[in-house]
Amino acid sequence: MLRALIVDDEPLACDELAYLLRGFPQVEVLGSAANGLEAVERIEAERPNLVFLDVQMPGLSGLGVIRKLREKGVPIPLFVLVTAYDHYAVEAFKEEALDYLLKPVDRERLAQTIDRAQRALEAGTVPTPAGERVRPPASPRTKLIIKAQNRNFIVDANDVIYATIQDGVIRIVARTIEGQSNYHTLEELQANLDPNIFWRVHRSYLVNINRIREVIPWFKSTFQLRMDDRHGTEIPVSRSQTKRLRELFRL
Repeated sequence: MLRALIVDDEPLACDELAYLLRGFPQVEVLGSAANGLEAVERIEAERPNLVFLDVQMPGLSGLGVIRKLREKGVPIPLFVLVTAYDHYAVEAFKEEALDYLLKPVDRERLAQTIDRAQRALEAGTVPTPAGERVRPPASPRTKLIIKAQNRNFIVDANDVIYATIQDGVIRIVARTIEGQSNYHTLEELQANLDPNIFWRVHRSYLVNINRIREVIPWFKSTFQLRMDDRHGTEIPVSRSQTKRLRELFRL
């Protein structure tokens, strides 16, 4: 049984997630915590094996909760970070979060997370003592598989220009080929690539910064990226990523 705690300083967000979780009989919702400090106390006392954790909270952030539990030597549950901002994804996986959900949470995407949590629990990977890693941190993958024309092509990760998700399917565009990825989410794909090269510029797009051909000013101080593929694909930059874009290219 998955014993879940919800941590979010927005009561409506807690209620919405609790409502969705009630549709999964394998999940018992223990309740909710309104901030990071309360979350640390409840995790210590109730020992949930799954915690849905908002990233941005006053006082102690979601990532701060994970670090505080490690400092205190508390057994670490599975964490799923839940936020409206996609730029926390890389840091989330560095903290060994199980998964990363964007608000508003989609039920189908949540079902994938619940399935991953069950498999992790059955494999005996949680809870783990604070500071103890289940496995060594994975090195970024240098090769990826792209499915095209009923074949599995192996490509160098550096040759990937961008990846996008549509209708739950990830499509990868590389220098010489494009097709479907065997990853289920962009978060999962991103976590297996070099974070210094691959950038989640938009909820639906992951780009190779070395394959950006042009930065195009767009409406209301936003930007689009023209990529270095044969179509010169234009990809929107979300408002939350505009600051990083300006810093990256000194705009």
